[in-house]
Amino acid sequence: MGVSAGRTGDGVGYGLEAAVATIQLRRPALDVSLRSGLSAAVRRVRGDGAAVRAVLLTARGKHFCVGQDLKEHARALETGPVAAFACVRDEYNPLVEELHALTRPVVVAVEGACVGAGLGLALCADVRVAARGARFATAFTGIGLAADSGLSGAPARAVGPSRAAALMLLGDRFDAEDALRWGLVHRVVPDGGATAEGLALARRLAAGPTAAYAEVKALLRDAPGASLATVLERVAAAQERLGATRDHRAAVEAFLARAEPSFEGR
Repeated sequence: MGVSAGRTGDGVGYGLEAAVATIQLRRPALDVSLRSGLSAAVRRVRGDGAAVRAVLLTARGKHFCVGQDLKEHARALETGPVAAFACVRDEYNPLVEELHALTRPVVVAVEGACVGAGLGLALCADVRVAARGARFATAFTGIGLAADSGLSGAPARAVGPSRAAALMLLGDRFDAEDALRWGLVHRVVPDGGATAEGLALARRLAAGPTAAYAEVKALLRDAPGASLATVLERVAAAQERLGATRDHRAAVEAFLARAEPSFEGR
């Protein structure tokens, strides 16, 4: 997968191979060094520019991410709640914004537990693959908190306000088949196969029309709350931009010649 190409911080691996940037979580709990390493990896994706055509977010251990490191959090609480929760504004919020701002398609591969802030990170991706044994939960109310890491908005958009309210308030765990049925994951695969499937999808996306993908991501991000007229105008402007790309012209010519198109992302 190329994850040995470099490290962005303690607990986070980064590699770039065949236009796929792979970010690998090497510990399940989000302590300060893991959060810093993950933010550095996202910045590195941006820094690698056009060399990156798709991103895979995965984990090395048996769990994807169990959320905030509660031992670290308990120590921080000794200094007071204001200091303990500064990480929400200073670290979690910017990280979620950075992930959503990536113009390249992002695929996440989930094995084992994906809870709390880990679920928030997974929902930042565009395409989600889960192993059959994966387990999910919002988890925050179980420790007397509201949901952060984007979870207050992402589930409602994905599953609707009624089910999102139940998931957030009750905090019940749900499995991969539930997540598939509710539209929270794209595909369920046998245990141990999530990363391989995620990499295959990332490679497929990397070979595709990345300029079109960037426009699609922007349109999907901005559509909620926009009027129909605004949405239609944004789509028209996007089509004009894409219509001037090499990818569009070459794909039309390939279609007419009954050949497979080749995309360059420009």
